[in-house]
Amino acid sequence: MFCFPHAGGDATAYTRLARALAPVAEVWALRPPARGGRSRHPMPPDFEALVAAVTEAITPHLTGGDGGRFGFYGQSLGALLAYEVARALPAERRPELVVVAGAPSPAEWTGRGTRDLDAPELLRLTGLDELVGADPDLAELALGAIRTDLAVSATYRHRAHAPIGSALYALAGADDPTLATTALTGWAAHTSGAFGHGVVPGGHLLATVDRTGPVGLLVSLLTGRRPWAPSRTAPREQPC
Repeated sequence: MFCFPHAGGDATAYTRLARALAPVAEVWALRPPARGGRSRHPMPPDFEALVAAVTEAITPHLTGGDGGRFGFYGQSLGALLAYEVARALPAERRPELVVVAGAPSPAEWTGRGTRDLDAPELLRLTGLDELVGADPDLAELALGAIRTDLAVSATYRHRAHAPIGSALYALAGADDPTLATTALTGWAAHTSGAFGHGVVPGGHLLATVDRTGPVGLLVSLLTGRRPWAPSRTAPREQPC
């Protein structure tokens, strides 16, 4: 399971999730530029370039450990990135499953409306407030990564395209202040494969350095025990 972090997030956001999923899946978490051990690596100038860079970097590793099976999980900005990377891959190399959490569909993406939030709110919303604590230097580094990611997300422009064939599950935290749970069904138009959606306990970010995330749901999806919604909100082959 390849995991894509939220704005300002790092691979460490998925440490607890990786441990919890270990019996059923190996987690590979992405570390974006401009943070952690990649603090000196420049972020690509726009979202399209970021997708291209991630796609190039991830492609050699798409062999999977169980007969070539693999999936993507992303939350907030990472959800959009996970979907667009899946779409950028050749059809025969796309993930079997894409789980998107805390994000509207690509057609409804508007930059998430977080660019005007003040520093404390940005840190809280991205789950970094507890991590940086009262250290102003750490807070400034974290805010730099968040603002860099938000600037890139603001360049995203949705273009109509054929839906991917991967199974897709859209997810939201019940207490997410940024996303109406009714927005989840918009993702149905972006896959011609199985589609499902659901709400779990939690806020905007489900997996953080302090919270494991939606382990039960992911285990059910990965092991085939989760039922898929039989109805869809868009024709299966309609470009989206």
